[in-house]
Amino acid sequence: MVVGVLRLEVRLPENHSLKGKRSVLRTIKARVQNKFNVSIAECDDHDLWQRAILGVSQVGADRPHVERCLQEVVRFIDELQVAELGSEHVEFLHY
Repeated sequence: MVVGVLRLEVRLPENHSLKGKRSVLRTIKARVQNKFNVSIAECDDHDLWQRAILGVSQVGADRPHVERCLQEVVRFIDELQVAELGSEHVEFLHY
């Protein structure tokens, strides 16, 4: 079993309030959850209104499958064009 964890920075330069940030993040999280079989949550920078850190996790039988899925999630979020993507970091845990 392999667990993939993605830490993705999302920038919201046009946003001017925490309420606007929450709206954008709700959209991103709902669409990702509907399309992919992953867990996604805001995991850092809760009080900053122009930046968020999203955590995405995927469990699978082999690393290539999990890695491919997490790459597709990043591509999908980028194609939504509701936020700019920043840094991303992926870790794999093997059990």
